[in-house]
Amino acid sequence: MQTLTSVLAIVAGAGAVLIVFARLLAPHIGWVADVGRNVVAQRAPLTLAIAAVATLGSLYFSESANYVPCRLCWFQRIAMYPITVVALVALIRRDLAARWYFLPMAVIGAGISTYHYLIEWGVLADSENCALFGPSCSAVWYREFGFVSMAFAALAGFVAIIVLNTVSFDSVRSPQETS
Repeated sequence: MQTLTSVLAIVAGAGAVLIVFARLLAPHIGWVADVGRNVVAQRAPLTLAIAAVATLGSLYFSESANYVPCRLCWFQRIAMYPITVVALVALIRRDLAARWYFLPMAVIGAGISTYHYLIEWGVLADSENCALFGPSCSAVWYREFGFVSMAFAALAGFVAIIVLNTVSFDSVRSPQETS
């Protein structure tokens, strides 16, 4: 399961990077703008898929694999779980404005995940109060491919949600239109 969730995290992160590059290339390459428009047209189901996989993955690791979440893991869950519910309601109601409700949670979650990931690598010191209610935040349950941990997976999910819901191709005109 660690390998599967790690691959999914890499796919989410790579997807976010591709969307950003597509937005930069879209004014110069017409088909890239078309692909970008098609991808962001699926914001609601893609956001729901990313958030649901992150939610189910975290529940699997704590409930089935018996990985005890640290304090920062709990804060990341507090940010991700509601995104799943809001994205589901938005998809059912076809509410295109709902993304503005969960984007603040995704930004906060990305900040916590970044902080957690830096603690895991020893770049930042782990505070003593983190271990008061569970394992130390510097404890790494797994590290796939040499860099993917649970904190990285959460960060990739949050970043993918942020990029997917903020990057727009609406104002991009194809090169043929500008000539």
